[in-house]
Amino acid sequence: MPAPFDFASSEITISGVHKWYGHYRALNDINLSIAPREKVVICGPSGSGKSTLIRCVNRLEAHEQGRIIVGGIELGADERKVDAVRREVGMVFQQFNLFPHLTVLENCALAPMWVKKMPRKQATEIAMHYLNRVRIPEQANKYPGQLSGGQQQRVAIARALCMNPKIMLFDEPTSALDPEMVKEVLDTMVALASEGMTMVCVTHEMGFARQVADRVIFMDRGRIVEEGAPDEFFARPKTKRTSQFLSQLLH
Repeated sequence: MPAPFDFASSEITISGVHKWYGHYRALNDINLSIAPREKVVICGPSGSGKSTLIRCVNRLEAHEQGRIIVGGIELGADERKVDAVRREVGMVFQQFNLFPHLTVLENCALAPMWVKKMPRKQATEIAMHYLNRVRIPEQANKYPGQLSGGQQQRVAIARALCMNPKIMLFDEPTSALDPEMVKEVLDTMVALASEGMTMVCVTHEMGFARQVADRVIFMDRGRIVEEGAPDEFFARPKTKRTSQFLSQLLH
C-alpha cells in the first residue's frame, strides 16, 4: 500500500524535473516548492511549459527526470501512488470536460460514488453543497449543453471540490470563455482562495494574480525565469524577459 497523503504538510516539491516530447524539452530543470495553503500563479507565453508542469503534478503527464512529491507521496510509475495523489488533488481544465449526457448534479456526484464508494444520497447532498458554494444550485437538474460557458466552468470547479481535495490545480480556466463570462469564474476562484485552499493556477489573468497570489512564477522555454510576490513581480521585474512579457500582457 502507498503511504497515506500527508494532510498536515500537503505541499508540492518539484526537484530537478525534466520533460521531453521526442527531442523537444518541455520542462528544463524545474525546481519549485509550494507550501500548504499557498496560492501560486504561473504565467508565461504559449509553449513555455506551464500547463505541462501542473499536469505533471497529478501525473497526467509523466516526467522523465527528477522528483515530484505531493503530500509526502512521490509520483512515479506506481499507479497506486498516483491514485492516492489524484484523490487529494483536484484539477480544472481549459475545456470543461463535463459529461453531456448527465445532469449537472450527476456530473458532480459521479466521482464520490465511483472513487470513494459513497452512497448516492450522500454524494448528491455533497454535490448540492458545492453547487451552492459556486452559486449555481438552480442549474442542478440541467444538462451541460443548457448552460453558459461560465456556468459550465463553475460546475467543473464544483465537481472537483466534491472530492474534498487538499490542493486545486487550474489550467487556464478562463481561456475558453467569452470575456463577459470570465469574471464569474474568477470570483468563484477568489472565494475559494480566501478559504485557505492550496492553489496552483496557470493563467494570464493578472488582476486575479495581484488579488489572490502569494507568489507569481514566470516561465519561458521550459524554465522558471522569475518568481516573486505579486507587488514585487509586477512593479520591479528582475529580468528583461519578464519585463517584455508583462509589457505585452498588460498594455
